[in-house]
Amino acid sequence: MSVQVSGLRRIQDELREGRERTLALLAALGDADVEAVHSRLMSPLVWDLGHVAAFEDLWLVHRLGGEPMLRPDLGEVYDSFETPRAYRGELAYLCRADALRYMAEVRERALVALERTAGGDGMEPELVLRHEHQHRETMLQTLGLAKLRDFDHPGLREPPPAPGGHTGLELVDVPGGPFELGASADRFSYDNERPRHAVDVPPFRIGRTPITNATFLSFVEGGGYERRPLWSEEAWRWKQEYDITGPMHWTDDGREWRMGRLAPRDPDQPVVHVSWFEADAFARAHGLRLPTEAEWEKAAAWDQETDAPRPYPWGDQPPAAEHATLDQRAYAPAPAGALPAGASPCGALGMLGDVWEWTASHFHGYPGFVAHPYPEYSEVFFGDDYRVLRGGSWATSARAVSPTFRNWDHPERRQIFAGLRVAADAS
Repeated sequence: MSVQVSGLRRIQDELREGRERTLALLAALGDADVEAVHSRLMSPLVWDLGHVAAFEDLWLVHRLGGEPMLRPDLGEVYDSFETPRAYRGELAYLCRADALRYMAEVRERALVALERTAGGDGMEPELVLRHEHQHRETMLQTLGLAKLRDFDHPGLREPPPAPGGHTGLELVDVPGGPFELGASADRFSYDNERPRHAVDVPPFRIGRTPITNATFLSFVEGGGYERRPLWSEEAWRWKQEYDITGPMHWTDDGREWRMGRLAPRDPDQPVVHVSWFEADAFARAHGLRLPTEAEWEKAAAWDQETDAPRPYPWGDQPPAAEHATLDQRAYAPAPAGALPAGASPCGALGMLGDVWEWTASHFHGYPGFVAHPYPEYSEVFFGDDYRVLRGGSWATSARAVSPTFRNWDHPERRQIFAGLRVAADAS
């Protein structure tokens, strides 16, 4: 069934709004900064622009609209699976002016295709919308690594005030028993979120909030990075090789790098830019552990009273400012406990939209997994090389995250906006 006319207009408006935000993100930067390779961990910013356009050309113009792609010759350049990030700086990608022209031309053709097809069943437009949102977060990671001092963005807001009294070590109880893990079939979701299936989780305890900067600082000052028993053999080798002594972007004078400036480190905000290795060592230091992703999802959304999952931790309504920091352009997570209206059924706070939270789980498909719409989205990454993250960050679009959304990365990665929430077996 095709989307209704009002739904088509909404999709067109959302595509325009998303594009405006993407372009505004880089508006203050010169061409040299947009086109440079700032880190081999990340693509040049201009590569992301071309990739967003190529993806839209493939899915809206070609697959939905049935028209030839505008620039099929760019397929290999902007194929994210065939060209890993470390090598994208060596490709013949478009310069900024050409990339912007390419984006505009593709968008014009895509809007025509949407009108002609009435948006199809809505899958392709939603895929394209979310894809651009996700790349905007990736570009923010690149900007963080680049430390560009002239970076600016309109509409910058400050995070809400800290209520105090939260360290991340306060735990809430989550009852055991079966619940349904994964996304329902009646809304858009990615293949790795499906199929929804029953799992039985023993009772456990989970942090009321993510671990704060102040709490993590105590771990650093207490010699946590020098206590060999806290670290696995692989983690210790990584820490020693790269001389890791604290979270990425922390400075010795109590500040942290935050999108264009050094800012005082807020003790009440969740710690961010820590690897899975660091998160695991921190939890061990406190006699705790990281939650499994099943535990995390149950704590985030399972309502014992209705015996059913909530669409969001706080209920049925999409995120608003009182619920989550998602998409708020503050360039920082909300202080721990600052948004009590966003509490999950078990009383956990900040589970969507402050920091991605590392889990203990490796990234694998659920029982009955079927790749869709292409194997390279999830299936090629399954295995023990990746750990699952949950919850989204302040940089994540509200449209692109939910309690069932699964992110994944290598355990040593720190450029992502990731922190941690601890867990423990029930007493």
